[in-house]
Amino acid sequence: MRSRALLTLLLTVVASFGVLLGSGTAVHADPSLSELEKQIDVAWNKLEPAIEEHNATKIKLSQQRKKVEAIQAKILPLQLKLDIAMDRVGEFATYMYTGGNTNAVTSLLMTGDPQVFTDQLIQLDQFARMQAESVQDAVAARQVLQDQKAPMDALLADLLEQEKAQAAKAKELDAAVDKLQAQVAKLYAGSAQLGSLRPAACPSTYPGGKAGIAVKFACAQIGKPYVWGADGPGSYDCSGLMLAAWGKAGVSLPHNAAAQRRTMPYVKYADLRPGDFVFMYSDIHHVGMYVGNGWIVHASRAGVPVRMKRLDTGDVHSYGRPSAA
Repeated sequence: MRSRALLTLLLTVVASFGVLLGSGTAVHADPSLSELEKQIDVAWNKLEPAIEEHNATKIKLSQQRKKVEAIQAKILPLQLKLDIAMDRVGEFATYMYTGGNTNAVTSLLMTGDPQVFTDQLIQLDQFARMQAESVQDAVAARQVLQDQKAPMDALLADLLEQEKAQAAKAKELDAAVDKLQAQVAKLYAGSAQLGSLRPAACPSTYPGGKAGIAVKFACAQIGKPYVWGADGPGSYDCSGLMLAAWGKAGVSLPHNAAAQRRTMPYVKYADLRPGDFVFMYSDIHHVGMYVGNGWIVHASRAGVPVRMKRLDTGDVHSYGRPSAA
């Protein structure tokens, strides 16, 4: 519900922003480029939390899929055991109730020798006990299978519903991003450019090791488009860029800024080095990478490619460094 409210509010903001950029209504004074950029930032900061929440839900659904697969793997031998037990019961039923075999059992008991007759009764009793055990085995195997399948079936049903909701939400996000992106394109059409995407050395210094691999990769992505939910190689969102960059260094990360924050220890501002994470906003719905000299590189928003920006121009929540760095 919170995500839907965010999207509804965003669409209202974007719609009103479109009127502002349109040429049909006169206003007292044309807003400056910087003022319009601030309005875009306001709209985007209402949308990005919904995008990051969508990414977090994808992680959760992926984990649930793995649980279902694990249960299915356990169920396979149980199903095999049940099939074998049922086959044995079927064989017994066929033996006892087909005419030829029934007659064979009857004739077996028609001997006149008391000792032979007694031996035959003992054999039949043992045979019946074996078949009774087979029936019991089948019943027990079926119950175990049902007990194991019940939570899996419930989990799978819930998973399918959530995935259906995710697909519908993705369409809503696409529509909201498309509208905002159109406004961004219209805004920058008048200025003809976004400004320098790489206004300083990226990175300013080479830290070496895994951090060096990650920061060099992130800097090399400057100019590639923002696409929500993307983690490369042709486009990225904020947490997707971090995931891809540190993935090149062999470090696995979730595709969600807040989840990435939870995977690593905090770093003080004074200890920042290229490759460190810069988490933004109180709910941590955005993340960038520190590249040195007070700059970060990040996938900022729809309509704007991966670029550098000053660290002190953002609402910083905290800094982090992967434990494997």
